[in-house]
Amino acid sequence: MSTEPISSSRAKNLALALLAMTQFVVVIDASIVNVALPSVGSALAISQDNLSWVVNAYTLTFGGFLLLGGRLADLLGRRRMFIIGMVVFTLASLAGGFAQNEAWLITARAVQGLGAAVISPAALSIVTTTFSEGQERNRALGIWGAVAGAGGAAGVLLGGVLTEYLGWEWVLFVNVPIGALIVWQAPRLLKESTSGEAHRALDIPGAVTVSAGLALLVYTLVDASAVGWTSTATLLRGLGAVILLALFVAIEQRTRRPLVPFSIFRLGTLRGANVAGLLVGMSLISMFFLVTLYLQQVLGFSALQAGFAYLPLAISIIVAAGLASPLVTRWGFKPVLIGGLAFVAVGLAWFSQAGADGSYAGDVLGPSMLAGAGLGLTFVPVTIAAVTGTTPAEAGLASGLINTSQQIGGALGLAILASVANSSTRDAFDSGIRDAKVALTAGFHDAFLVGAAFAVAAAVLAFFMISSRDSRHHAEAAQRGDVDLPAV
Repeated sequence: MSTEPISSSRAKNLALALLAMTQFVVVIDASIVNVALPSVGSALAISQDNLSWVVNAYTLTFGGFLLLGGRLADLLGRRRMFIIGMVVFTLASLAGGFAQNEAWLITARAVQGLGAAVISPAALSIVTTTFSEGQERNRALGIWGAVAGAGGAAGVLLGGVLTEYLGWEWVLFVNVPIGALIVWQAPRLLKESTSGEAHRALDIPGAVTVSAGLALLVYTLVDASAVGWTSTATLLRGLGAVILLALFVAIEQRTRRPLVPFSIFRLGTLRGANVAGLLVGMSLISMFFLVTLYLQQVLGFSALQAGFAYLPLAISIIVAAGLASPLVTRWGFKPVLIGGLAFVAVGLAWFSQAGADGSYAGDVLGPSMLAGAGLGLTFVPVTIAAVTGTTPAEAGLASGLINTSQQIGGALGLAILASVANSSTRDAFDSGIRDAKVALTAGFHDAFLVGAAFAVAAAVLAFFMISSRDSRHHAEAAQRGDVDLPAV
């Protein structure tokens, strides 16, 4: 491996601050546009049916190109790809803010997602190669988790404030000065590292098939609720995604230098972490969507009020993620992950009790803080587990895998829970209920319960799939300050 170590604590902390700021921007851009959508649709004459693609275009390319982004970081240089991704992301944000029509804005959002797909795995792999495995890395990932986990909630708040006082364009323009600062500081604060492979040839067939397959899979999932799960379009797209991903597997097994060496999946803890990450994405990313709809459609909150309603949730994520780091060092990542998932499950089940005539204090505040604490306690250990036992040369790949699992899980969970909510709401109307708030709340109840079931499934699978021995060894090594953990 080719690496320039960052030795001083101050240099490492500055590097972490820059990387955490980057991940915060990447995460909030998946949600910051949501509350601005009515203004965007009105300003650019975008139909209600097409308005969702302002969000989906970002999600599509982000989820589709994460694995490629992670492998490029390993091969071509993590700092180099980090800077390239940030330049692409920043320029796309600028272009999106100046958009004059629907196609312009959606294209800019797609390019933003492409930049984010390069940035995110590069940034996480820089964290894992900069900070030694054990207590030091646990602390760094605790800060990373706090910032990244709070990004979804902060995006709703920031989007509401910017849209209300400056206009919808600023939900995109806000990225430009931040991106410029990061690009300026990255060469000074981050050291370059690569996998050190003698041959850096990129597996082009593998890159094309996996990126196309994942992008088509995300597209199928996000559009399924609109066109129907059993529609011809959904079935054909799903079949196309399966064929492309199967072709990718066949290519990887035959090529000498694969994009994704399948030997990495021999690590049981990595497999378990990615399965848990998929289910966490399914349960939690959709939570933000459902809670926002409940606040605005049932409780009658404005976009700005809904944004501020997320403050306690964001704070609980930050506090819990900060606590997760010492807990992982003391007890190991497995029990902390399972405990966090239990909090998420209870919080989502509590949300399912919200009433059509409810209130923020009585129906939203408590479960949002509990689910937020669960998210903070979940994100840190699942990330640590996902890179435990991997070599520094595999850092970008492992980072790309866990990011991909969470993104695909988010798209799948949102598609499923939106369908559940819509179906239950229609059933309520068909049963004779005429109060729209009552019918909507019935839909939200069922969707929250399904989300809670996803969290329970994640906890059960994490218990059986993630190695207790890996978890104990990690905690023991962190307490001793021993950084050379064996891969199991």
